Amino acid sequence: MIHEQLKPALDAIWQDFLSLSPQTRRIHDLLAACNPRVVTDHIELRTYDLPRVGIAHLARPFEEAGYGACGEYRFPVEQLFARHYEHPDPGLPKLFISEFHVDCLDDDARNIIHQLVSQIPDTALSRDDFAWSGRHWKIDYDTYRQLRALSEHAAWVAAFGFRASHFTVLVNDLQSHRSIDEINDFLLQHGFRLDTSGGLVKGTPDEYLEQTSTLADQVEVRFSDRTALVPGGYCEFAKRYPRPDGQLYQGFVAASAGNLSANGLQCPTGY
Repeated sequence: MIHEQLKPALDAIWQDFLSLSPQTRRIHDLLAACNPRVVTDHIELRTYDLPRVGIAHLARPFEEAGYGACGEYRFPVEQLFARHYEHPDPGLPKLFISEFHVDCLDDDARNIIHQLVSQIPDTALSRDDFAWSGRHWKIDYDTYRQLRALSEHAAWVAAFGFRASHFTVLVNDLQSHRSIDEINDFLLQHGFRLDTSGGLVKGTPDEYLEQTSTLADQVEVRFSDRTALVPGGYCEFAKRYPRPDGQLYQGFVAASAGNLSANGLQCPTGY
């Protein structure tokens, strides 16, 4: 991917994401009505730690367009590894790409994921838009449920394929709401359901990052044997604080990111 293709690509990721999180469009419209702009802090893309589809493969076209790796994060409870990427243009969002450790699963579940990934055509893998190309395999509902009992991340990728799981609004750039608490009040007043696991606010000013998120929208997914509602995408918010050198912290807090990633995908209806 060349630099000139980057903004159209990010636009395409955004439009695809809105189909997984219709509430995010409403939230952005509400914020746009009282702010000159709504800035995206980062986007999360998800995958498995398999050679054909790992972080390095998803990141390649973005690196060609100027993004560089800036931080690595490990989530032992969720069995995830992630890397975040930044672009020299500060107006472009950070990318947070996470991969699930497939080898941590039992033989049956591990074979399921290998079988899913084996269905991806080589032509799809070679495309610059692979990271947001969606699902390339057939999967039945019971198999999805089997994976979901083991890993939210593994099941999400199995259901949706390669897409963004969330977009994150940078609170620092808002004029209407200057804190995470104000954002939470705003969201609750407008009827959005928030992730309360571990508290409404994840992180602290001492960690230079506070975050909050909605619960995921319930999205209709067509499985090979039926259609079902499953947790899709969610909207996140980040408030960044200056480090001792005066520069805003641009990284992530592993404990907070892990909680948000898992809890944001809870089903509010007791699925």
